[in-house]
Amino acid sequence: MTTLAVVLAAVPLAAARPAAAEPSLSPAKGPAVTELRVERFASRDPGSVNTYWMQAPEGLVLVDTLRTPTDARQALARIRATGRPVAAILLTHVHPDHVGGAGVFHRAFPRAPIYASEASAEAMREDARGLYALTRSLPGSGFPEKLTYPTRVFRAGATLTIAGMTVRTIEFPDAESDAATVYYQPGSRSLFPGDLLGNRVTPALLEGHSCGWLVQLDRLRTSSLGAGTAYPGHGAPAPARDLITRQQTYIKHFRGLVKPTVAKDSPAGPHVTDAERRAVIAAMRRAYPGHPPVASLPTLMEENVKAVAAEIASTGSAGLPRVCR
Repeated sequence: MTTLAVVLAAVPLAAARPAAAEPSLSPAKGPAVTELRVERFASRDPGSVNTYWMQAPEGLVLVDTLRTPTDARQALARIRATGRPVAAILLTHVHPDHVGGAGVFHRAFPRAPIYASEASAEAMREDARGLYALTRSLPGSGFPEKLTYPTRVFRAGATLTIAGMTVRTIEFPDAESDAATVYYQPGSRSLFPGDLLGNRVTPALLEGHSCGWLVQLDRLRTSSLGAGTAYPGHGAPAPARDLITRQQTYIKHFRGLVKPTVAKDSPAGPHVTDAERRAVIAAMRRAYPGHPPVASLPTLMEENVKAVAAEIASTGSAGLPRVCR
C-alpha cells in the first residue's frame, strides 16, 4: 500500500463536492460581496508567520497554526477572548512554520477537524525534504518533536461546507512549496493563499520552483480569486492583485540576478562563486530593504541563491514558459 493510501485509509475524506481545478478559477458571478470578519496573529521575527481566524455562522475557522507551540498558545489566548470556539482548522501547506502549533489548537478544540488536501497530507507524512528535522535542529527553534496530522483530507478542487460557510479549495503545486492549497471564501472574496503570496517579506525559494511559482501566480492573476483581499502567510493582508504583482516582480528580479551566475561564460560556469552569491544577496537587499525573512533559517538568502541557480542551470531557457524567460 502506498503512503498516500495509508494516509487516506487512516483519515476520513472531508464531505466535499469534487470540482475540476480550472473551472473553479473562472470569473465569479453572483450576489454582492458580503463582509467577513478576519483576525490575525503574527509571530515574532525572525520568520514571523500568520495564523488567521474568520467568523463563520457556527464558530471560528482557523487558517494555519504557526511554527511552535509557544506561538500557538499566544494566538490561542486571543482566540479564547472572542468567546467563540474554533470549529475547524485549515492547512494551506505543510511547511514547518504552518503546522508546528497544530497540537495546541487540537488539544484546545478537539472536536475541530484539521483539514488538508490529499497532496498536503501525503507531504506532511513523508517530509521528503527533511524540513521538520532541519527546523528542529535550529538553535532555539521550539519546533515540536511530535506533529499533529490532518484529520480530514479532501480531494483537489473540492468545495467545502465548514461551520455553515462555503469555502472553495484550489491547488497550486510546485510553487513556493511542492503541495499547496488556496482557500477562497466566495461570499466575501477573501483569499487565503498561504505562502503563494507574501507581503513585503523575503520568501523561501528553497524548493527550486521559482519558474513554477511564476506560472502559478499567472494562473492566480487571470482568475477571479484575485479580486478581493488576500490574507498571506507572511505579512499584512492587502488587495490580492497588488500582492500578486509584488510577488512576481520579486521572483523575476531574483531570477534575473541569478541567471548570469550560471551562464557558460560566468567565472565558474554553472557553479556560483562566493563573490557572485554575495553580489546577488546585496543587490536584493538594496532593492527590497526591510523585507524580513519568512523563515528562521539564518542562511535563507544563501540557500535561495543555491536552489534557484541549480534550477536555472538544469532547465536552461529553451521551452520555458514566457513568464519565466
